[in-house]
Formats: sequence, structure tokens, C-alpha cells
Amino acid sequence: MLIEGKLGEIRQQTGELVVVSLFEGDNKIGERTAALDAVIGGRIQALIGWGDFKGRLGESALLYPGVAGLADRVLLVGLGKSDEFDAARERQVAATVARKAQSLGITTFATVLHGASAGQLSHGLAAQALAEGTILAGYRGDLHRTVKDDEDPGKAVERVSVLVENEAQLPEVESGIRAGQVIASAANWARDLVNQPANCMTPRALADEAHRMAVEAGLGFELLGPEEMRKLGMGALLGVAQGSAEEPRFIVLEHKPQGQTGQPVVFVGKGITFDSGGISLKNQDGMEKMKGDMAGAAAVLAAMQATAALAIPMWVIGLIPATENLPSGTAYRPGDVLTSITGKTIEVISTDAEGRLILADALGYSQRYNPKAVVDLATLTGACVVALGNIAAGLFANDDGLATRVETASRASGEKVWRMPLWREYAEQIKSDVADMKNTGGRPAGAITGAMLLSKFVGTTPWVHLDIAGVSASEKDTPVQPRGATGYGVRLLVQLLRDWH
Repeated sequence: MLIEGKLGEIRQQTGELVVVSLFEGDNKIGERTAALDAVIGGRIQALIGWGDFKGRLGESALLYPGVAGLADRVLLVGLGKSDEFDAARERQVAATVARKAQSLGITTFATVLHGASAGQLSHGLAAQALAEGTILAGYRGDLHRTVKDDEDPGKAVERVSVLVENEAQLPEVESGIRAGQVIASAANWARDLVNQPANCMTPRALADEAHRMAVEAGLGFELLGPEEMRKLGMGALLGVAQGSAEEPRFIVLEHKPQGQTGQPVVFVGKGITFDSGGISLKNQDGMEKMKGDMAGAAAVLAAMQATAALAIPMWVIGLIPATENLPSGTAYRPGDVLTSITGKTIEVISTDAEGRLILADALGYSQRYNPKAVVDLATLTGACVVALGNIAAGLFANDDGLATRVETASRASGEKVWRMPLWREYAEQIKSDVADMKNTGGRPAGAITGAMLLSKFVGTTPWVHLDIAGVSASEKDTPVQPRGATGYGVRLLVQLLRDWH
């Protein structure tokens, strides 16, 4: 899809469709829309005057002006209340427009930049959010469907022109569009990775995808197999992997622009490509969704791709421990003790608490870089879903400064987080009689005790853990988010890097 900034007036556009917008409660339309309305005989103002269009968020009305030298259709979309309009709503409006165009079989259209002229958003941020919403709305998760049904939404949008009347604003708009295209395209790739079934997205296949991307993006790439893991002492990752016929992989990606020195930021993503629970077998209801237990890994891969594409001037490392968690005659058992890369020992209480085990080795590995910050993403606990539902990821941190950075990036990116406590009293629940710790502290505060275990592998390095179990996939179909994988974390991580000072 091509999204471009373009100098021009909406009233002078031809083609299949033009798009204008209105805030809720605005009885007087804006100057640009009014100029268009004059050409089509006041039909937009009439809709508003009759009360047929109120400007509510996501509301739309389609007009067929039948005027020579003008587009075939005019789409009026609602922006909601002006004091509530932000980048998230810009994405939603843009996605609503893209879905509507797609349903009509329209492949090209021109649009105003919603909200920017009223001053709620800078032109660059508005353009970025518009591009993101348009691209995210076009995602299709039917990766293995060979026959389309009546629910097929129609042709894909191929070209969008974002109209700017002031030439001085065009570079900012074009820069915003570029960033939005890169970030949203990366998020859609993360969706693809997560939506793939586990027989296609094995640890080896995930590593192959990472390598392909790294070559294309110009990232450094290193891959560790079981032998390298044994030499490093990654007993926790190898313990989880030993129940599967699929060999584990440990993926290392590096973005280091020329001249960058100092300490890197490290991203770590949980890469369980299928989680049966192991010997502590999960209930069969919904187990097919456990192909998505590598959503953290997908987010890190896609964020690294976008980081390279945007040439972010920072040293960034991406680490992904990848394996399956399956029951077999060779599987690790409850009661086993695993020795991690740091030498710390972990008593296995439940083999279904495997994510923190593979992350323990990855976080321990991260310390070789002496990082200035570590952020991990993991579909770690059902307990976090109980606590926060499907709205926000749980944020756990050992450093207030880094936590604040992530929260700021969350607000800008629209990917919500909520900080949870990590008080030392919770460590009592994971004390073991036979090892340094046990891998679960029971049902109470399950998300917190999982994070508490991870905290033991980062030392004093500023660290944030994001439990994305509730936000990595969606059961609902919305303009921005079709059912399935969300790609959560890509926008957040990239925003974190872009904001870093």
C-alpha cells in the first residue's frame, strides 16, 4: 500500500472517493470541508442540520455528489469530541475509512488529515497515526484459507493521498507517514508470525524468519543451537525444550549504527511456539490458541525490523529464546531442578510455568552486554489477564525511570500498560526448600510472582517486564484490529526508542 502526502485541496480531487471529517457537536463545518460542500450543493451541512450526522467517533455517511470534475463519492466521518481526540482516535478513524473503502471495492482515495487543523495533534503525529490505522485495518489473518467466503471485505486499498494545503507542512506530514507505514507494517508482520499455526511456526521456522528479516534489514544476526546453549549453561531453556522433538533456538539480533558506543538497550521476547503445558498439561479447551505463546518474540522481531528501517540512532539488541513446551518421555517434570545460565537453580513446581524459565536464561544472557536497560515481553500469566483483562499489559519494573519511559511511550503509541507492584514480600512465595527459587508461587498474585522470578536474573540493570498475555490476541473485530493476533508491543517498543534522550 502506498500512502503519500500531497499538496492539494479536497474540493479539487477526482477519482473514486474523497474523505472529510467532523468533530461531534460542531454544527459549523471547517473551512476545507465547507469549500467542498459548496461544490456539492450544501449536502454535508444539510446532513448536519437535519441531525442525520452528529460527528460521533466512527460514524460515517456516504454521499454521491454527481458533480463533474469531482470524486465519485464523498465520505464524511465522525471524530468524536474534540477534547478527546488523540492519536489513538486518529488511528481508529483512519481504520474506519480504510475498512469502508475496502468494502466498497475502492482501491484509491484522498483524505484530509483528521484533527490536525484544529490543533489537537501535530501534523506529523496525525499523519503517522493515520498511516498506522490505514495499514493495520487492511490486515488479513486468513493465512491458510484457500477459498474466500461472503465475508471477504473486497479489494485491498492500494493508494491513499493525504492532502495538505500548506506546502510548509508537507515535509512533516511525509515524515509522519513514513514512520507510520514502517511501524504498522512491522506490526502486521508480527501478527503474521503469531497467527501461523505451530506446525508452520516452529522454533527453527521462527529463527529462519528472523534471519531472513535480519539480512533484508541489515541487522546483525547470531543463532545458538542446543550445543551452544549447553556450553553457556542455559539449563532452564534446555529443560523446557527437552520434551519436544523440535530443537530450541536462541536468536540474537543487533542494530548498531556506525559510531554508536556506550551501552545498548536490550529487548527480550518469549518464544514458546506452542505451549501444551508440558507434563502439567493444560485443559484442551482453547489449547489451539497456545500457538500464540510466542507473541513476545514476534513483537521483538518486528520492533527490531522497524528500528532498522527508521535508522534509529541507538544500539539495540534483540534476544529471543524459542522452543516448544510438550509432554513426552523426555520432558522435564514437576520436582526437577534446573540450573540457569547465571548458576541460579530453579525448582520446577509446574511445567506450565515455562515462560519464566526460558526468559531467565535470556535475561541472564543479556547481562553480557552491560545494558543500560532491558525490556522483556511475554505472554506470561493468565493471572495478568484476570487482573487487567484485554485492555492493558502488566508492567513490572525495578527502576522507576525506565518504567516512566515505557509508560510515556505507551500513551504515545496507544498500546496501554498498567504498573503492578514488585514488592519484596512477594518473593516469599517463590522460596524453595531444595533450590534457589521455585518457578511458581501458586495462584495468589500469580503475575507478580512470575515477574519476581524474572527480576532475579537482571541484577541492578534497569528492567521492565511486560506481561502481554491479555493483549497479544483479540476475540473482537474492530476497525484497527481484526480477530487474532494484535502485534502488541511493536508500536510501544519503537516509540520507546524514538523518545529516548
